[in-house]
Amino acid sequence: MAPLNEEQLHQIRDERKEQIMRAAIKVFSKRGIFGTKMSMIAGEAGVSHGLLYHYFKSKDELFITLVQWSMDEARHALSDIYDVPGTPLEKITLLTSMILQEDDNSHFMLIQQARTSDGVPDEAKQIIESYSIHAFVDQLMPLFEAGQQAGEIAAGDLRELAACYLSVLSGLMTLKSQEDPSYAPPRAELLLRMLTNGQGK
Repeated sequence: MAPLNEEQLHQIRDERKEQIMRAAIKVFSKRGIFGTKMSMIAGEAGVSHGLLYHYFKSKDELFITLVQWSMDEARHALSDIYDVPGTPLEKITLLTSMILQEDDNSHFMLIQQARTSDGVPDEAKQIIESYSIHAFVDQLMPLFEAGQQAGEIAAGDLRELAACYLSVLSGLMTLKSQEDPSYAPPRAELLLRMLTNGQGK
């Protein structure tokens, strides 16, 4: 068997690093930084403890990396929703389902953990503060405005409506992170009744 060349080795390292990051975000988003041990992440990723430290020197370094990654992914998710076919309300419904669903919401959950948990590294806090909740509201404003113009979103101050929407989602993600097996988040369609006030679909 021929030895691996440098490009193949680099690809393997990148794939292993992404494997660790995906496992870590799953654990951190549920347990927060205090409740997470590196051994839990190694177990979730299916790698040895030593290999985990080969890629990330500490739990703080890994958490900071994940916060930056999650902020980038959240911005992209809000931006990409504009390219999805459908009415403004259908796009908001899809975004809401994505944020609330188990498989798709780890990035949003990690951001929520970083905003609300104790013991978050200063560098992670700075990343969160550099892109505040108001920036997410700004990203959603054109979509909410289009929905209002189409008669799908209730009348009212658009910025207040978008902020209220994001605040409710943040609260639901906080509840979900408590790992109460009896708790199930509401369906997106039910949640969005607060925005439509019986209008639209």
